[in-house]
This record gives sequence, structure tokens and C-alpha cells, in this order.
Amino acid sequence: MLNFAAAIFLLLITPGPGVLSLAGVGAAFGFRSGLRYMTGLFLGTNMVALAVVSGLAAVVLASPVIRLILLALSTGYLLYLAARIALAGSNIAFSPAARQPGIRDGLLLQAVNPKAYVVNTTLFAGFALFEDAYLAEVVVKFVIINVIWISIHFLWLWAGASVKRMELAPRTQRIINVGMAAAMLGVVALAGLSAL
Repeated sequence: MLNFAAAIFLLLITPGPGVLSLAGVGAAFGFRSGLRYMTGLFLGTNMVALAVVSGLAAVVLASPVIRLILLALSTGYLLYLAARIALAGSNIAFSPAARQPGIRDGLLLQAVNPKAYVVNTTLFAGFALFEDAYLAEVVVKFVIINVIWISIHFLWLWAGASVKRMELAPRTQRIINVGMAAAMLGVVALAGLSAL
């Protein structure tokens, strides 16, 4: 189980659309607004996990047309987000928005988030915990994943909300923006490679 927990931590702590946008909401609107958005991300990631566990994701994604549409939507969103981050000038910009994103926005992001599908497929298909008790294994995995997921996302939200209060030098802010944009482009590249 320690290997499983370590895998969860490593898969979730890395920058992806969910955590980067959550940090952006925290930076733009503060911690309380970020909690609403995080609730949507949480519900969305669990809906993706249920789709993966039930096989629904495999059935839906078996259609090349649907896969292509979802890939185009997620890639377009990720490229847009990376551009907003890189072109933010000297201001820290995890993913600033003009209005406060809420629960619905988090749900929608997770529905087209390729990282959510990859992470959940990896965690539920791999790391056998109980050889002859699939239902017990799924329940235990959901509990462990969600405990770690909540902790990591609170950390990203806190980081975003903390950035709002920092007064960093413009050069430092620009380096952070470009680094975050590069991380988003890495996510786009991985999504594209997994589709081939």
C-alpha cells in the first residue's frame, strides 16, 4: 500500500490543469473562492474515477471520434492556459480569470482533463491491493486517493492564495510564469503522445 500511496502522491503533485488552475483561482480570488472551485475539481475527478472503474470511460473512449473531440478540447484548453501563463508579463499568473470559477467550472475541467483519466486508469488498473476482493480494493483505493488528493490540492490552493500576498521581483515572476507554461506544454505533449 505504501507503493500505491507514493504513486498517488507523485501523480497528483505534478502540475496539471487541475492544480494549476486551482492555484490560479487562489491567486486571483483568494482561498474561499478557491474552495468552491476545488469542490468542483474533487467531484469531477471522482466522476472520472467512477467512469474508469465502471468501464464507461473505456467504452466511450473506444470511439475514435469521441476520443478526437475530447483530445481537441483538452489540448485547446491546455494550450490556452499555457499561453495565458507565459504571456502574463511580470505578474504571477497560475491561471487568472475574469470571474470567480465555481463548482461547475471544476467539474467541466475534469471532464476534459486528460491527466485525470490517465491518473485514475493508472491507479485503478495497477497496484493490486487485494487479490480476490475487487470491490474492497476499489473502495480502499478511493479512500486513499481522496485523502491524498485533498491534501495536495489544499497545498496548491494555499500556494496560489499565498502568491497573491507576495511582492516578487518582476524577473522572478516572469521566470515562474515561463516555468509554469513549460509545465503545461509538457502536459499537452504527453496528452498528444498518449493519443498516438
